[in-house]
Amino acid sequence: MCDLTYDDVKRAADRLAGRTRPVTVVEGDDGVWLALEHMQHTGSFKARGAYNFLAAHREAGTLPEAGVTIASGGNAGLACAWAARLQEVRATVFLPENAPHVKVAKLRGYGADVRLMGAEYAEALAACEEFAATTGALASHAYDHPLIAAGAGTLVDEIRERVPGLDTVVVAVGGGGLFSGVATAARHHGVRTVAVEPEGCRTLNAALEAGRVVDVPVDSVAADSLGARRASRTALAIARDPDVRSVLVPDTAIVRARQALWDDRRLAVEHAAATALAALAGGADAAYAPAEGERVAVVVCGANTDPSDLVRR
Repeated sequence: MCDLTYDDVKRAADRLAGRTRPVTVVEGDDGVWLALEHMQHTGSFKARGAYNFLAAHREAGTLPEAGVTIASGGNAGLACAWAARLQEVRATVFLPENAPHVKVAKLRGYGADVRLMGAEYAEALAACEEFAATTGALASHAYDHPLIAAGAGTLVDEIRERVPGLDTVVVAVGGGGLFSGVATAARHHGVRTVAVEPEGCRTLNAALEAGRVVDVPVDSVAADSLGARRASRTALAIARDPDVRSVLVPDTAIVRARQALWDDRRLAVEHAAATALAALAGGADAAYAPAEGERVAVVVCGANTDPSDLVRR
C-alpha cells in the first residue's frame, strides 16, 4: 500500500512556489537531458522536501517549541536547516562522524545545532530519535516521509515543461525519497522511471529481489549521500510498477561520470549526482540503454562535494 499520490506532489508545488529554484535543464547528447538540481538551494534536491515538510506542519499548527530534528548524511540536514531558518524554527541535525567537512560547515552556517554521532547513518538516526523523544522536537527524516517525497516529486512537472514529450526520467536512489516522489509524478504523466543505485548500496534493488525491505551493506564511493541501510516501504511499493526499472552501476562508472561532468561541462557534483548518469554510460552495454528517439532526463541531484579531486594535473 502506497501512501503517496500525485495530489500530494501538487500540494507540495503550491507550498514551494517562489521558495525553491525552478530546475535548470540542459540538452546533452543523443536525446539525453540533464536536470541540474544540484543548483537548488543548499546544493541538492532535498530543499524541496524539507521546505514542504515544515510548511505543511506550520499549516497544521504542529511545529513544536523545540523545533525540528533530523538525522542525515548531510544533504537532508542542510535542507532541513535551510528550511528551518526561513521559517524561524530551531534545527538540530545529527550526522555520522564521517560526514564531509564541507557539509558540516554549511550546516553550521545555516544556524543548525550539529551533532556528530556514530560511524554511519543508522547510528545518527538512533541518536536523533532519542533526542526527539526527550525534547519533543519534530522528527523529520532524510527520505522516509510522504511530505519529503512529495516535495522531491515537484521536479517532474518542471522537467516536463522544459522537455516536451519526455519519455523517461533517471534518478539515483539512496533510501528512496527522491525516487518515490519522482516516480509518483512520472507515473501520473505516463513517464517511466529508471532507479539507479551503486552496486555497493543497493537498497531498492535488494528489496525488489527479496520482496520486502531488507538491510544491505553500505560500501560505495557514493555512500556519503546514497548510504541508507534500507529503502522505504513506499519506495518498494512504487518500484513494483511496470513503468519502473531498477539498475545497478559500479563505482568505476560513477567516478567516470562525475569526472566527465566536470571535464565536459565544468559541473562539480557529488558522486551521488553522477550515479544516475553512470547508468547511461557504455553504449549498448549500459545499465540503461535508451531506445532510438527516447527522450530521457537525468536528475543531477547534488553538489555538496570537495571538487579538488576533479582537477587533472
